[in-house]
Amino acid sequence: QVQLVESGGGLVQPGGSLRLSCAASGSISGISSMDWYRQAPGKQREFVARIRSGGNTVYADSVKGRFTISRDNAKNTMYLQMNSLKPEDTAVYYCRDVGTNSWGQGTQVTVSS
Repeated sequence: QVQLVESGGGLVQPGGSLRLSCAASGSISGISSMDWYRQAPGKQREFVARIRSGGNTVYADSVKGRFTISRDNAKNTMYLQMNSLKPEDTAVYYCRDVGTNSWGQGTQVTVSS
């Protein structure tokens, strides 16, 4: 079971961009699916995006066309490129290994002027 560590969060203005990273303590090449989730204050954690080992991706409707999930097996890292950010994207973002249901500690993203 790999340990997951998110990074790349921060404060950004509406319309701006951020790239989140999810670094694994071991190889991710054997992990079939990895997810990004987010949790806004006072709300339940919600699905953002998934990437499968073959590269297939799935997105929540709320981020489709703005966010891009990717993975680099050689670097044992998954990414979430977030463009055209909106205030409603403000949340703690978490990565997840679907197979073991392992989660990282999260990284805060705040979109505000």
